[in-house]
Amino acid sequence: MIEVKGLVKTYGSLRAVDGVSFSVRRGDILGFLGPNGAGKSTTMKMITGFVRPDAGTALVDGIDVWKDPVGVKRRLGYLPENAPAYPEMTVGEFLSFIAEVRGFRNAGAMRSQVDRAVSLAHLVTVRDQTIETLSKGYKQRVGFAQALLHDPPTLILDEPTDGLDPNQKNEVRQLIKKMAAEKAVILSTHILEEVEAICTRIIIISRGRITADESPAQLLARRPGARMDEIFRSLTDTDA
Repeated sequence: MIEVKGLVKTYGSLRAVDGVSFSVRRGDILGFLGPNGAGKSTTMKMITGFVRPDAGTALVDGIDVWKDPVGVKRRLGYLPENAPAYPEMTVGEFLSFIAEVRGFRNAGAMRSQVDRAVSLAHLVTVRDQTIETLSKGYKQRVGFAQALLHDPPTLILDEPTDGLDPNQKNEVRQLIKKMAAEKAVILSTHILEEVEAICTRIIIISRGRITADESPAQLLARRPGARMDEIFRSLTDTDA
C-alpha cells in the first residue's frame, strides 16, 4: 500500500533524510520512531506530498506522489503535527468543510461521513463548539477525525495521541488497531509503550537513516531482558 524508495531531503548542510526506503502492507501498523530531529516528520511529509524530496519517491496504492499528488491524497488520511485547523469554525463546520474538499457534494453523503468521523473520534459532545475553545486533546481528536473522514486505505499519523489523557489514548489505540485490518498505517510516536501495545512493525530512524526495521518481538530479542527504551537508545545514539 505504501512504498518508499530512497527518499533524500537536505536543508542547507543538514541531510535530514538520507536514503530512506521501506514498504507498508495492508494490515500493518508501522511505528516510526526516532529522537527529535531524526527525520521522522520530514519523511512523512514527503510521503504525503507536502515536502518535495531531493531524491527518491513514494508510492501510495501504486500511485507516485509526484506524478499524481491529488490521486495520492485521495487515498491518504494524514494527521500532521499539532493537528492544524481553522480555530473560528465549530467542529461540525470544519469537518463538513473537509468533507466538501474531499469531494462529498451530496448533502446526505456529507452528513453521513461527518457523523461517522465525529462518532469514531468521540467528538459528539463538542460538535457545536468552536475549535479555538477546545482543549489540546480535543483539538487532536478533531485532527484525527479529518484524517478518517473519507475512509482512506492508508493512514499516516504524526503523534496521534499527543495531548490525550490515558483513557483517550487507549480509545485511539484501539480504534487504530481495529481499522488496521483494512488499512496500512504509519504512526510516529515518542511513546514506546504505545509502539509495544499496537504496532506490528517498528522502524527506528536516527540522523536521517533507518537503523532498525523489525517486529517488536524481533527488536526485543536483540537484547534479551532489556527494555524497549534501552534498545531504542542503543540504536539512536541518544540518551533522550
